[in-house]
Amino acid sequence: MNKYIKNSIFLILGLILLVFSCNKKQNNSSNETTVSETKANVLVDETLLPIIEDQLTVFENSSTAKITLIPESEKESIVSLFDNKAAIIVLSRKLNEQETNILAQKKIVPRTTKIATDAVAFIKSKTSNDTLVALKDVIDFVKGKQNGIKGLVFDNPNSSTVRYICELAGVNNLPEKGIFSFKTNDEVIKYVSKNEDLIGVVGINWMIQPKLEMQQYINSVNIMSVKGTDNEFIYPSQDEIGMKKYPLARDLYIIDCQGYHGLGNKFASFVAGQRGQRIILKSGLLPVRMPGRNLITRKQI
Repeated sequence: MNKYIKNSIFLILGLILLVFSCNKKQNNSSNETTVSETKANVLVDETLLPIIEDQLTVFENSSTAKITLIPESEKESIVSLFDNKAAIIVLSRKLNEQETNILAQKKIVPRTTKIATDAVAFIKSKTSNDTLVALKDVIDFVKGKQNGIKGLVFDNPNSSTVRYICELAGVNNLPEKGIFSFKTNDEVIKYVSKNEDLIGVVGINWMIQPKLEMQQYINSVNIMSVKGTDNEFIYPSQDEIGMKKYPLARDLYIIDCQGYHGLGNKFASFVAGQRGQRIILKSGLLPVRMPGRNLITRKQI
């Protein structure tokens, strides 16, 4: 056997080993992707829970995926994200620079998908005749100035609604006087329904899609119209949010920090797609893009 034939045989054997190695790596990668695409935890800002529950019901019915929702306050969910309790999170804001830098140290670039616009709503007991409130009065009260507002009721000191109102007021913390806080939006609604002088601060989705056991309390409160910079009181309806007239509208995001195209990407794509946006539309929130409608015409009735 000459030298040329020997080299040819070694070359062929080397190519066979290389192909076998690549196939093995590809199979291992495929198995890892399959696991990641069938099961995942998703952290959810508790104020956004009802709409995400609706999305998940339809998503799981149309796929083999199993998603476990972990509802927490905004601050708690961010902590859980960096404690690796989940790599997918639903928030009413984007990650800030500090949070993004922490992910960058792990060589993860988060994929942020805007899915809807909702609103922070002020509510008051129906035993009160007051259904109007000026945003300036709320901001002044949060700054510690005494005015006609008797008290504000929040869901959680660490919630996105507290953070949102504090940012509007330009303060780091809520005042001690006249502030009440519980754990959930349902507790806020119940408390406000029984205390006519207080104003509750909740995510609008909790008012539009209540649980059956909460309906009696929803019927006992009014959603207030809010006056912003314009001299007009605006009700947080879908139309007013869409026309950017309601002063307390906020965008919602699914943030995928998995670092690969897995279940987070699939769920975000579903919610931002036609079916997911139709669910957003029916919920009373504002979809990112208006889902199309197919009209069927008939020549005869």
